[in-house]
Parts: sequence; C-alpha cells; structure tokens
Amino acid sequence: MPQHTRRLGFMHTGWLVFLSSLVVLGGLVALLAWKPGRVPDEPLTVFCAAALRGPVEKIAKEYEAETGVPVQVQYGASQTLLTNLEVSRTGDLYIPADNSYLDLAQTKELIAETLPALQMSPALAVAKENPKGITSLSDLLSKEVRVCQANADAAAVGKMTRDILRKTGQWEALRKRTLVFKPTVNDVANDIKVGAVDAGIVWDATVIQYPELERIDTPEFAGQSAQVSVSVLQSTTQPAAALRFARFLTARDRGLTYFSSAGFRTIDGDPWAADPEVTLFAGAMLRPAIQDTITAFEEREGVTVGRKYDGCGILVAQLKAGEKPDVYFACDKSFMSEVADLFLDSIDVSTNQLVILVPKGNPHGIKALADLGKPGIKIGVGHEKQCALGALTQMTLSQSRLQDKVNKNVVVRVPAGDTLVNLLLVSAGSTSPDKALDAVVAYVSNAAAAGDKLEAIPIDIPCAIAVQPMALAKEARYPILTQRLLDKFQSHESKDRFLKLGFHWQPAAGAK
Repeated sequence: MPQHTRRLGFMHTGWLVFLSSLVVLGGLVALLAWKPGRVPDEPLTVFCAAALRGPVEKIAKEYEAETGVPVQVQYGASQTLLTNLEVSRTGDLYIPADNSYLDLAQTKELIAETLPALQMSPALAVAKENPKGITSLSDLLSKEVRVCQANADAAAVGKMTRDILRKTGQWEALRKRTLVFKPTVNDVANDIKVGAVDAGIVWDATVIQYPELERIDTPEFAGQSAQVSVSVLQSTTQPAAALRFARFLTARDRGLTYFSSAGFRTIDGDPWAADPEVTLFAGAMLRPAIQDTITAFEEREGVTVGRKYDGCGILVAQLKAGEKPDVYFACDKSFMSEVADLFLDSIDVSTNQLVILVPKGNPHGIKALADLGKPGIKIGVGHEKQCALGALTQMTLSQSRLQDKVNKNVVVRVPAGDTLVNLLLVSAGSTSPDKALDAVVAYVSNAAAAGDKLEAIPIDIPCAIAVQPMALAKEARYPILTQRLLDKFQSHESKDRFLKLGFHWQPAAGAK
C-alpha cells in the first residue's frame, strides 16, 4: 500500500476518534447541565389583553430565544378572553388589562397564582395636533365630534370608563354620542389614527405607543388606575414552566423593561432568575408542620427553598451576626421581636401549647406541673437561651413559682422539643434507671408522631402558649416569590397540616 494512502487512512481514523470524543464530551456536558426531575417544557399558551400586545410580543420572543420554550399568545378583549377560558378550561396564563377580571376569574376558580406587573389609566385621545380642539369630555358631546370607545362588556378600558362616568353622571350622554364601540383598545386607537373618528378613550400607555395620537388630560380620569397582574391558570398542566415565564414577564430586569419602554407604569418586580432560591429560617418545632408545604411549593414553582431549622435562640444569634434569610418563621413572638428591624410586619400563623410528656401508663403518676418537683423525678427541658421552648418553659415555671423546685430535677437541656421526645422514647425502653428520663416539657405538636407511646398532660397556664409568627425580610432577594411562599403557609392545606399536629390556627393568618 502506498505511504500516502496509509497516512490518509490514519488521518481518517484520527478524525473519527476526535469527532467521537467531541460527541461524548458534549453528552457529558449535557448530563452535567441537566437537572434531575426537570423535563423539557411544552409550548406555553397565554391569553393576553390586546392593550399589552406590543411589549408582550417582544418579551415572548426574547424568552423563547433564551430558554427554547415556545410561547403562543392569543390577544383579545379581557372579558372575551375570560369567557373563552371559562368555556375551554385550557391554557397556562391569563393577563387581562385590569385585575377586576382576575377577581371574576377567581370566583370561577380559573386562576391560581398572580404576579403584580403594571398600572394603567384611561385617557382621552385625539389625533396629533388635536384638529377638533377637544379639551374635555364635555366636548365629546358636540355633534361635530365623532367618538369611538371600546366595548364596556368586553374590554377593560371600556368597562372602567363606564364605571367612572356612571359615578359622575356622564355615561349615558357619552354612550349615546359614541359613533362606534370596538372590541379592543387597539381598535379604538387605530380608528383615531386613520381618521375614522375624532376622539376615543384608550389607556394612557396606548397613546404613547401610537405617535399619531395625543392625550388630553381630564379631571374625570385623574387618579384612576387599573392594576395589571399576570396570572397562572388552574388549567395549566405545567405549572413550573408557567410560573417561570410569569416571573420572566414581571422581572424588573427582563419583562418589565419592555413594558416601561412602551410607556407603562411598572410595579417593581423581582430580579430574573430561571431557578431562584429562597432561604428560610424556621424554628425546629415548625419543621413537621411546614416541610410538606415547602416541598409542594418547590415542585409547583420550579424553585429551591433553602431551609435552616434550629432553636430560635440560635437562629436569632445568627441573624444578629449578619445572616440574611428571605423569611423567618419563629417558634414564638418573643424571638421575632428581637430581630424585628430586619423584617417587614409579621403575621401570627399558629399557636402551640406546652405539655408534660410521660411514657404510656404514666409510671410516676405525674398529673400537673408541680409533680415535676417530686424527689427523684428526672426531667428534660428546652434550653432557655437556645430555643423558644426553653424560654417559655422557664417563664411558665417562674409564674407558677415552681422554677427552683422543678429545675433541681432537670437533667437534660436541649435546643429542640423533638430531641426531648426522642430522648424520652429511648428512656422508656431503657432498663437502666440512671439513664432514664421520667418526663419532658415540650410542645403538644412534638408528641404527634409518638402518641401511641407517650401521654400528654396539658399545662393549663396562659403563658404556656407559644405564638408562631412569620415575616418577610426587608432585604429579601425575591420578595414577590417569597410572599407566595408565605401565602402557601396560610393556605387551607397548610392549616390542615398544622391542626393535625396539635397546633391551633390564628384567625389573622386566614386560609387562602
């Protein structure tokens, strides 16, 4: 075989090996980038008010380029879209031009989450340079002025105009003088643009998007605003993907920049992150009550919640040392008050009562708090400096004038009630009297999982009740996302989990 042929064959083989290596390397990179449990997103279907079409088209295009997820948007009048949604019960997101339609959708159980985005106001619009010299709504009643409006039964701007002018007593006269009612606000703007009419009522942001139009300020619309939010539909089969796009739409450094450029007044949103992480500090006592809620939130939102459970005294020390979680869920209000300057106003979610836990059968016949002071009784309590349980226990003993007597029998102090329960369970099965605990003071919720092995003796003293507040950090990285987590902690599902563990629900918390 000629030398050059052998070399050519060698080169071909070498190239094949090299190309194969690239394929393998690419596969490895893809595997490393792949997130377990993450499946490719299907096309997203969005029902959007026509008034928002300009910026939403650009946002959807950028999102698809960045993520590879197709976004299919159907534009129309807010009420028309809502009617279609009620009939079809399909789709991923709904973005009407006013939150009143979301209120209606909520009553029909069509939507799940909502993310705030914009504000708009109705405005009187005329052609550039105002050829008819229109200066007020009263001028629209002149016979020489051709007026166009959006249909009040279909479009948000029409509905809002009707609601405002009914209060001022001007609606009926204007309705009769209106030459034509159009399906959407964009149709009204186009009619003014091409000269088919002389004036119309549109959104203030619509005027900015049409350089051929001019806005006339009127007292009737001064201070009137529509709130615009992005909502995720109950019908979505891919909530994590829908919420990810909703976060992109309302992100201060993504979607909202397009709305702002188009003349909309935006509401400050979270920064964009495809896979954001929210950090939570929570008292150890709360772990069994909230962990399922957190897991469900992570799966639905496609996000991560970093959790740190510990005694509240320990958590407070870490907060004072500079750690910055996004949310703090405390075992008792006293530990929230110590760091109140770091958080927005807290809300009380639940209460939990102190109880005396003893092995089944109550071998030492303990019936009340005073019995813990009997000679020879070995007791476990929470550490008063490290957890709310310990602090509350000592307060209760002090107010009962039993602190010195009972503390003489304390042989174990730990930062968490579940640790006390485990120690008591081990002691109940121990044959060594020197190592056995006879009783512990813990929360009623701590014994929920061991009810067949332990007995709970209530401590009927008002101060023996801890109140669990939660609060959003002032410096939360994703405040809107984190607020949705707080909302989940106040949901009906969360309430049921708390009640099953022996907590009591606070009326202020609600159940969303």
